[in-house]
Amino acid sequence: MKITAKIIAVAFFLTFICVQSSFAGDKISPMNIDGAKTVTTAEAKKLFDEGVLFIDVRKDKDWNAGRVSDAVQLNIKTKLSAETMAAEMKKDDPAVIYCNGERCMRSSDACKKAVDWGFTNIYYYRDGFPAWKNAGHPVE
Repeated sequence: MKITAKIIAVAFFLTFICVQSSFAGDKISPMNIDGAKTVTTAEAKKLFDEGVLFIDVRKDKDWNAGRVSDAVQLNIKTKLSAETMAAEMKKDDPAVIYCNGERCMRSSDACKKAVDWGFTNIYYYRDGFPAWKNAGHPVE
């Protein structure tokens, strides 16, 4: 009986680990970022039409596969810094920061960083490139 209980305990533990690991990449980005304004796809398009800078913080592979037209890439893992942002814009200039949508944490993390660095007019485009492209907005 002791062996059976151990086998059941080990099986339960392994099942628990497998279930947990299947959810490891299922993070959902926050709805809002303190100090930034969350925008919808329609609001992002209006900002685009006004000539506001779009900052793509996705990895190079995603950037190369397609992006918002005229966006600037500042990959959060390799290029994003207070200095690289300052090279693209003034601290009070508006900028829309985006990534791959609600299951991508890059834009929320980038917005937090930008606000912490003193940028005061940051727009958090949570729905990101997939929503932009699906809406038929300009891509390259």
